[in-house]
Amino acid sequence: MIRRRKVLLLGSTGSIGTSALKVARAIPDRMEIVGLAAHRSVDALVRQVAETTVKQVCVTDPEAACRARGLLPKDVEVFDNASGLLQLVQASEADLVLVAIVGTAGLAPALEAIELGKDLAVASKEILVMAGEAVMSAAQRKGVTVLPIDSEHNAIFQCLEGRDPASVRRLILTASGGPFRQTDAAELEHVTVEQALMHPTWNMGRKITIDSATLFNKGLEMIEARWLFGVPMSRVDVVVHPQSIVHSMVEFIDNSVLAQLSHSDMCFPIQYAVTWPDRVTNDLEALDFAKLATLDFEAPRDDAFPALRLARLAGETGGTLPAVLNAANEVAVQLFLDRHIKFTQIWQTVESVMQAHVVVPHPTLEQLISADAWAREVATA
Repeated sequence: MIRRRKVLLLGSTGSIGTSALKVARAIPDRMEIVGLAAHRSVDALVRQVAETTVKQVCVTDPEAACRARGLLPKDVEVFDNASGLLQLVQASEADLVLVAIVGTAGLAPALEAIELGKDLAVASKEILVMAGEAVMSAAQRKGVTVLPIDSEHNAIFQCLEGRDPASVRRLILTASGGPFRQTDAAELEHVTVEQALMHPTWNMGRKITIDSATLFNKGLEMIEARWLFGVPMSRVDVVVHPQSIVHSMVEFIDNSVLAQLSHSDMCFPIQYAVTWPDRVTNDLEALDFAKLATLDFEAPRDDAFPALRLARLAGETGGTLPAVLNAANEVAVQLFLDRHIKFTQIWQTVESVMQAHVVVPHPTLEQLISADAWAREVATA
């Protein structure tokens, strides 16, 4: 029997959201979009509503929400503000909530979806970085499946499926290395915003692109993998793979390694998350191994890019420290994009905020939110 997922798409106008809509167009018998949420990209949202004929949306920016109400059909219900995301989750008939909101704004609706018994597809790293323990505990308690959308975690999910966790030695996340993979460490201080936004492989939003350039993106993914797959940080590693064909690997205790490969297209992991545990044909480009020529791998340059070290420390320490790392990085990235600090000051800011933080072990959601707010204030000072 074919299972058709009803999907609520939070963050519909971003790169992940637009890829999810592309997947929905390709497999209409398996995926129906029943709700959309955006921040302020009203024109794009209006086009998406016309395409999907959804009747419920959320626009979190209040002014943009007013404009959306004037442009959308009268029978489309428009929720607004951050609380509107919760209302949309509560009102939606979706059985799968795909969270593609950059930053921490996706945490509350993700937890609400779990409480309502809806499966969760996670494209926002911050959800599991900030509150991985709370999210995965809630999912287990409610019998909800958490499906990874990040290409790296989706790859590991595929490699691990049906295998005994005791047989796993390492999870190996691949990193493109970003635009400065071979740049001398001394030159990184002079990196411009424009240079940092020129990712060699992926087409992503500004914040994620900067995170890829600093390798904080991969550091956040390490913490995310720790919670998604229930392994200690010591068993999560990173290898640089500039072609971005091997999306991640799993090393088993018998020294065998399984890898998932595909072209760099987010439609692959999105489709698998939606159709799981089934595999469905599509029109995406297949690999031609004769044309690939070479697949290169190298160790990350920890001396030039301290992000992985800081992320490992945060993941091993746990408690509120991952939330502090994430919040400080968000602020530092924005300061860099606004040309207030240098590229190298991104990780310097994060490290100084982490060093100043008094960690709270096994925090409540309120304590996590408080730590997040504290880190943002300190990073801005």
